[in-house]
Amino acid sequence: MPDPRTLIVERRAGGVVLIRLNHPERRNALATPLLRAIADEINAAEGDKDVRVVVITGSDTLFAAGADIDELLASGAGDPIETPRYIAWAAIRSFSKPLVAAVEGWCLGAGAELMMCADIVVAAKGAKIGQPETNLGIIPGAGGTATLPRRIGQARAMHMVLTGEPIGAEEAHAIGLVACLAEQGQALDDALALAAKLAMRAPLALRAAKASIRDAEHLDEAAHLRSERVRFLKLLGTADKAEGIAAFREKRRPDWQGR
Repeated sequence: MPDPRTLIVERRAGGVVLIRLNHPERRNALATPLLRAIADEINAAEGDKDVRVVVITGSDTLFAAGADIDELLASGAGDPIETPRYIAWAAIRSFSKPLVAAVEGWCLGAGAELMMCADIVVAAKGAKIGQPETNLGIIPGAGGTATLPRRIGQARAMHMVLTGEPIGAEEAHAIGLVACLAEQGQALDDALALAAKLAMRAPLALRAAKASIRDAEHLDEAAHLRSERVRFLKLLGTADKAEGIAAFREKRRPDWQGR
């Protein structure tokens, strides 16, 4: 079980799991124990057939303000690449089901990198997102230079990382880093409403769609079209495909079985 002093996990109706960062005295800093706890919950959700969607959030005023400064101070150039922290990040990024982030307030450094692990980000107006690591003489180490340019383009990523200046939710929405804008204080409610909608859709199709869209990050278009076709054909042989067509014809809600 996660430590409720740093992480609260709630199972919601319809197969939605809510993961809430709960370490306000450290501004939800993603110290390794907290990051590993998040990864453990993601791994548990991955293996639980009843879980359809995961929502991750912070508090009403703060998503996460970065990594733990004390840990950074104790780290050195001789550290191995595949630390427990590196493994935890890989587990979060490899989650195959829909992951939604609800962002209020500050979302900086490792917090922004955690946000970018989500498939859909709902951010409240007034939220601030940034990669300020160059202010500390380092660079982002969990996606700020790898994932960010793939999301918003090299020019904008260069500006965010090199200057260390945060951007507002409205700008993040305009450049495609954030999918949905919410009124201040409403990001979690909007994210949970979105998660409930996703949880009612065909789970195998959502997982295949997520994987196929992410293929755009590393496949050229010809290879991507082929991999998309492979996934499409595989879904044609599922019980969910037959149920979806039957429900459409019978004008009823489908009963997805995930098989």
